[in-house]
Amino acid sequence: MSATDSFLSMTPQPARRVLVKRHSLAVRLTHWINVLCLSFLLMSGLQIFNAHPELYWGQFGADADHSFLALEAVDDNGALKGVTRIGSVEIPTTGVLGASVINGELRPRGFPTWITIPSYRDLAAGRRWHFFFAWLFVINGLVYLLYGFFAGHFRRDLAPRAGELTPRHLAHEIVAHARLRFPKGDAARRYNVLQKLTYLAVALILLPLMVATGLTMSPGIDAAVPWLVDIFGGRQSARSIHFIAASLLVLFVIVHLAMVLLSGVFNNLRSMITGRYAIETELPPEGEERRS
Repeated sequence: MSATDSFLSMTPQPARRVLVKRHSLAVRLTHWINVLCLSFLLMSGLQIFNAHPELYWGQFGADADHSFLALEAVDDNGALKGVTRIGSVEIPTTGVLGASVINGELRPRGFPTWITIPSYRDLAAGRRWHFFFAWLFVINGLVYLLYGFFAGHFRRDLAPRAGELTPRHLAHEIVAHARLRFPKGDAARRYNVLQKLTYLAVALILLPLMVATGLTMSPGIDAAVPWLVDIFGGRQSARSIHFIAASLLVLFVIVHLAMVLLSGVFNNLRSMITGRYAIETELPPEGEERRS
């Protein structure tokens, strides 16, 4: 190697942006179908929840004194007040939960009109919306799981690699995310270990749990598979787990959207629409070809 080549190899090279393949067509399609399904499932699910905005443990619902969560409208010296009760703790939530404004008047309502489908009180319509998108969601989820296992998506993209699960590496990733330091260059081609663990937990635990508890609340399914109720400790327990799982999913979506915004909206959207993600990579020294 000449002195000039040695100098060039030691000198920082200018960076350029290149597009790399990050998401397959199957991942992109199932992702956007999930966005559609989960949006309608959440809003129609809240309509169903509004029919009885309380949660219990066990086989049967009891009186309000035995619910561990309730969205209530109470009389406060002649004025209506919304209250969210968690155990024995009461949190004023007037205008949002328990009681909200409908046609210019404060009325009892678990979740407000703007977040339910339909916006007006209609349990039957809410159930129809919910069941339609629930089955679409299940079919889409099965397609994703089959693709993930047989096309190697889980093994190739989501399975943590050797050394990624060590306490030191996990602590490093947590600190980097807390400081909003996102991967650059070739490291941005792949999911980091926190993304891998989160996506696996959602795809393999949280979403199947929501489907299973949803089926448990169906009288027809209970008659065909009676042991399913026993697994979750009763229909009311299944309903509570279903609500908690949905809440955790909403929390995941909020964090996911925040990371998309902070790490680059356009780049992330392009990768989930076209499959291509832009990274910065060093240009090779003059006379050398860049290896892909």
